[in-house]
Amino acid sequence: MHEIKEIKLSGFISFQKYDLLFILKKTKSIMKKLPYFILSVLFAVLVISSCGKDEDSENNINSDAKYEVINMQTNHGTIVLWLYNETPLHKSNFDSLAKAGFYDGLIFHRVIDEFMIQGGDPQGTGSGGPGYTIAAEFNSSLTHKHGAVGAARNDNPEKRSSGSQFYIVENSAGTPSLNGSYTVFGETISGLDVVSEIASVPTNSSDRPLTDVIMTKVEVLSYTAKELQDKYNFTVPK
Repeated sequence: MHEIKEIKLSGFISFQKYDLLFILKKTKSIMKKLPYFILSVLFAVLVISSCGKDEDSENNINSDAKYEVINMQTNHGTIVLWLYNETPLHKSNFDSLAKAGFYDGLIFHRVIDEFMIQGGDPQGTGSGGPGYTIAAEFNSSLTHKHGAVGAARNDNPEKRSSGSQFYIVENSAGTPSLNGSYTVFGETISGLDVVSEIASVPTNSSDRPLTDVIMTKVEVLSYTAKELQDKYNFTVPK
Protein backbone atom coordinates (compact mmCIF):
# COMPACT_ATOMS: atom_id res chain seq x y z
CA MET A 1 0.00 0.00 0.00
CA HIS A 2 2.82 2.33 0.95
CA GLU A 3 4.74 1.52 -2.23
CA ILE A 4 1.71 2.15 -4.33
CA LYS A 5 1.25 5.51 -2.68
CA GLU A 6 4.94 6.28 -3.20
CA ILE A 7 4.79 5.28 -6.84
CA LYS A 8 1.71 7.39 -7.37
CA LEU A 9 3.30 10.29 -5.57
CA SER A 10 6.52 9.84 -7.51
CA GLY A 11 4.63 9.80 -10.74
CA PHE A 12 2.77 12.91 -9.72
CA ILE A 13 6.00 14.71 -8.87
CA SER A 14 7.58 13.64 -12.15
CA PHE A 15 4.56 14.92 -14.07
CA GLN A 16 4.68 18.24 -12.21
CA LYS A 17 8.39 18.68 -12.97
CA TYR A 18 7.82 18.02 -16.62
CA ASP A 19 4.95 20.51 -16.79
CA LEU A 20 6.91 23.15 -14.89
CA LEU A 21 9.94 22.87 -17.17
CA PHE A 22 7.68 23.01 -20.22
CA ILE A 23 5.86 26.05 -18.90
CA LEU A 24 9.13 27.83 -18.01
CA LYS A 25 10.52 27.21 -21.48
CA LYS A 26 7.32 28.41 -23.12
CA THR A 27 7.17 31.43 -20.83
CA LYS A 28 10.74 32.41 -21.70
CA SER A 29 9.96 32.01 -25.37
CA ILE A 30 6.81 34.11 -25.08
CA MET A 31 8.58 36.77 -23.01
CA LYS A 32 11.28 37.06 -25.65
CA LYS A 33 8.68 37.55 -28.38
CA LEU A 34 6.35 39.73 -26.31
CA PRO A 35 8.16 43.08 -26.84
CA TYR A 36 8.11 42.54 -30.60
CA PHE A 37 4.45 41.64 -30.45
CA ILE A 38 3.62 44.74 -28.40
CA LEU A 39 5.64 46.95 -30.73
CA SER A 40 3.88 45.43 -33.73
CA VAL A 41 0.48 46.10 -32.20
CA LEU A 42 1.44 49.68 -31.29
CA PHE A 43 2.79 50.32 -34.78
CA ALA A 44 -0.42 48.99 -36.34
CA VAL A 45 -2.50 51.24 -34.07
CA LEU A 46 -0.41 54.28 -34.98
CA VAL A 47 -0.69 53.56 -38.70
CA ILE A 48 -4.45 53.15 -38.50
CA SER A 49 -4.75 56.30 -36.40
CA SER A 50 -2.56 58.25 -38.81
CA CYS A 51 -4.60 57.09 -41.80
CA GLY A 52 -7.76 58.19 -40.05
CA LYS A 53 -6.31 61.62 -39.37
CA ASP A 54 -5.10 61.97 -42.95
CA GLU A 55 -8.55 61.05 -44.21
CA ASP A 56 -10.17 63.57 -41.87
CA SER A 57 -7.68 66.18 -43.00
CA GLU A 58 -8.50 65.54 -46.66
CA ASN A 59 -12.24 65.45 -46.15
CA ASN A 60 -12.44 68.30 -43.65
CA ILE A 61 -9.87 70.98 -44.45
CA ASN A 62 -9.63 73.05 -41.27
CA SER A 63 -13.24 72.15 -40.53
CA ASP A 64 -13.48 74.65 -37.67
CA ALA A 65 -11.72 77.49 -39.48
CA LYS A 66 -13.61 80.44 -40.93
CA TYR A 67 -12.91 81.77 -44.40
CA GLU A 68 -13.79 85.28 -45.54
CA VAL A 69 -15.63 86.13 -48.74
CA ILE A 70 -16.85 89.42 -50.18
CA ASN A 71 -20.63 89.66 -50.31
CA MET A 72 -21.54 92.36 -52.84
CA GLN A 73 -25.19 93.34 -52.96
CA THR A 74 -26.22 95.35 -56.01
CA ASN A 75 -29.51 96.60 -57.39
CA HIS A 76 -29.31 93.71 -59.86
CA GLY A 77 -28.56 90.93 -57.37
CA THR A 78 -25.75 89.60 -55.18
CA ILE A 79 -22.21 88.74 -56.26
CA VAL A 80 -19.91 86.75 -53.97
CA LEU A 81 -16.13 86.97 -54.36
CA TRP A 82 -13.28 84.80 -53.09
CA LEU A 83 -10.01 86.72 -52.74
CA TYR A 84 -6.67 84.95 -53.20
CA ASN A 85 -4.08 84.47 -50.45
CA GLU A 86 -1.47 84.56 -53.22
CA THR A 87 -2.11 88.30 -53.63
CA PRO A 88 -2.00 89.45 -49.98
CA LEU A 89 -1.66 93.19 -50.66
CA HIS A 90 -4.77 93.31 -52.84
CA LYS A 91 -6.75 90.96 -50.63
CA SER A 92 -5.98 92.89 -47.45
CA ASN A 93 -6.74 96.21 -49.12
CA PHE A 94 -10.09 95.11 -50.55
CA ASP A 95 -11.10 93.52 -47.24
CA SER A 96 -10.22 96.69 -45.35
CA LEU A 97 -12.16 98.95 -47.71
CA ALA A 98 -15.20 96.64 -47.62
CA LYS A 99 -15.16 96.50 -43.82
CA ALA A 100 -14.94 100.29 -43.71
CA GLY A 101 -18.00 100.61 -45.96
CA PHE A 102 -15.97 102.28 -48.70
CA TYR A 103 -17.82 100.56 -51.56
CA ASP A 104 -21.34 101.03 -50.22
CA GLY A 105 -23.28 103.21 -52.66
CA LEU A 106 -20.60 103.23 -55.39
CA ILE A 107 -21.47 102.30 -58.97
CA PHE A 108 -20.19 100.17 -61.80
CA HIS A 109 -19.21 103.08 -64.00
CA ARG A 110 -17.99 101.05 -66.99
CA VAL A 111 -19.58 97.88 -68.34
CA ILE A 112 -18.92 96.11 -71.64
CA ASP A 113 -20.90 93.06 -72.68
CA GLU A 114 -18.77 89.98 -73.35
CA PHE A 115 -15.83 91.67 -71.63
CA MET A 116 -16.10 92.94 -68.05
CA ILE A 117 -17.81 95.21 -65.50
CA GLN A 118 -15.76 97.82 -63.63
CA GLY A 119 -16.44 99.77 -60.44
CA GLY A 120 -14.98 101.00 -57.18
CA ASP A 121 -14.35 104.66 -58.11
CA PRO A 122 -15.79 107.05 -55.48
CA GLN A 123 -16.08 109.71 -58.19
CA GLY A 124 -17.85 107.37 -60.58
CA THR A 125 -15.73 108.53 -63.51
CA GLY A 126 -12.90 106.01 -63.64
CA SER A 127 -10.26 108.46 -62.45
CA GLY A 128 -10.84 108.39 -58.69
CA GLY A 129 -9.67 106.23 -55.82
CA PRO A 130 -8.69 106.24 -52.14
CA GLY A 131 -5.53 108.28 -52.76
CA TYR A 132 -2.97 105.49 -53.13
CA THR A 133 -1.99 102.63 -55.44
CA ILE A 134 -0.90 99.04 -54.81
CA ALA A 135 2.18 97.25 -56.10
CA ALA A 136 1.41 94.68 -58.79
CA GLU A 137 1.14 91.06 -57.66
CA PHE A 138 1.35 88.99 -60.82
CA ASN A 139 1.02 85.23 -60.52
CA SER A 140 1.05 83.00 -63.59
CA SER A 141 -1.41 80.58 -61.97
CA LEU A 142 -4.00 83.34 -61.45
CA THR A 143 -5.51 84.13 -64.84
CA HIS A 144 -8.30 86.21 -66.33
CA LYS A 145 -10.79 83.36 -66.45
CA HIS A 146 -14.55 83.83 -66.47
CA GLY A 147 -15.47 85.57 -63.20
CA ALA A 148 -11.91 86.59 -62.33
CA VAL A 149 -11.55 89.71 -60.19
CA GLY A 150 -8.81 92.05 -61.40
CA ALA A 151 -7.42 95.37 -60.23
CA ALA A 152 -7.90 98.32 -62.60
CA ARG A 153 -5.01 100.71 -63.13
CA ASN A 154 -3.85 103.64 -65.19
CA ASP A 155 -1.03 103.46 -67.70
CA ASN A 156 1.95 103.42 -65.33
CA PRO A 157 5.26 101.64 -66.05
CA GLU A 158 5.20 99.61 -62.81
CA LYS A 159 1.64 98.45 -63.53
CA ARG A 160 0.61 99.42 -60.03
CA SER A 161 -3.04 98.84 -59.27
CA SER A 162 -5.70 101.36 -58.34
CA GLY A 163 -6.32 101.46 -54.61
CA SER A 164 -10.03 100.67 -55.02
CA GLN A 165 -11.13 100.18 -58.64
CA PHE A 166 -11.66 96.59 -59.76
CA TYR A 167 -13.32 94.67 -62.57
CA ILE A 168 -14.96 91.27 -62.97
CA VAL A 169 -14.39 89.32 -66.21
CA GLU A 170 -17.75 88.64 -67.85
CA ASN A 171 -16.61 86.87 -71.01
CA SER A 172 -17.30 83.14 -70.59
CA ALA A 173 -14.03 82.35 -72.40
CA GLY A 174 -12.04 84.67 -70.18
CA THR A 175 -9.71 87.43 -71.36
CA PRO A 176 -6.23 85.85 -71.50
CA SER A 177 -4.84 88.88 -73.34
CA LEU A 178 -4.87 90.72 -69.99
CA ASN A 179 -2.73 88.14 -68.18
CA GLY A 180 0.48 89.65 -66.88
CA SER A 181 -0.77 93.20 -67.39
CA TYR A 182 -3.31 93.50 -64.58
CA THR A 183 -3.26 91.84 -61.18
CA VAL A 184 -5.85 89.10 -60.72
CA PHE A 185 -6.67 88.84 -57.01
CA GLY A 186 -9.91 86.88 -56.77
CA GLU A 187 -12.76 85.07 -58.45
CA THR A 188 -16.55 85.02 -58.46
CA ILE A 189 -18.00 82.04 -56.59
CA SER A 190 -21.63 83.09 -56.87
CA GLY A 191 -23.58 85.58 -58.97
CA LEU A 192 -22.06 85.19 -62.43
CA ASP A 193 -25.58 85.59 -63.78
CA VAL A 194 -25.73 88.95 -62.03
CA VAL A 195 -22.40 89.95 -63.61
CA SER A 196 -23.80 89.05 -67.05
CA GLU A 197 -26.98 90.99 -66.41
CA ILE A 198 -25.01 94.08 -65.41
CA ALA A 199 -22.73 93.75 -68.46
CA SER A 200 -25.73 93.78 -70.78
CA VAL A 201 -27.46 96.93 -69.51
CA PRO A 202 -27.79 99.86 -71.96
CA THR A 203 -24.81 102.24 -71.89
CA ASN A 204 -23.67 105.51 -73.40
CA SER A 205 -20.67 106.02 -75.68
CA SER A 206 -18.34 105.88 -72.67
CA ASP A 207 -19.69 102.46 -71.62
CA ARG A 208 -21.38 103.98 -68.59
CA PRO A 209 -24.81 102.47 -67.78
CA LEU A 210 -27.68 104.80 -68.60
CA THR A 211 -29.20 103.80 -65.28
CA ASP A 212 -26.81 103.53 -62.35
CA VAL A 213 -25.78 100.02 -61.34
CA ILE A 214 -25.21 100.43 -57.62
CA MET A 215 -23.28 98.41 -55.05
CA THR A 216 -25.78 98.90 -52.26
CA LYS A 217 -23.82 96.96 -49.65
CA VAL A 218 -20.38 95.36 -49.81
CA GLU A 219 -19.36 93.39 -46.73
CA VAL A 220 -17.03 90.67 -45.56
CA LEU A 221 -18.73 87.45 -44.42
CA SER A 222 -17.16 84.35 -42.84
CA TYR A 223 -17.99 80.71 -43.47
CA THR A 224 -16.51 77.31 -42.69
CA ALA A 225 -15.25 75.18 -45.57
CA LYS A 226 -18.36 73.01 -45.33
CA GLU A 227 -20.65 76.04 -45.39
CA LEU A 228 -18.90 77.37 -48.50
CA GLN A 229 -19.29 73.97 -50.16
CA ASP A 230 -22.95 73.65 -49.21
CA LYS A 231 -23.94 77.25 -49.95
CA TYR A 232 -21.87 78.06 -53.03
CA ASN A 233 -20.52 74.69 -54.18
CA PHE A 234 -17.06 76.17 -53.66
CA THR A 235 -14.12 74.13 -52.41
CA VAL A 236 -11.56 75.97 -50.30
CA PRO A 237 -8.12 75.67 -51.96
CA LYS A 238 -5.59 73.54 -50.04
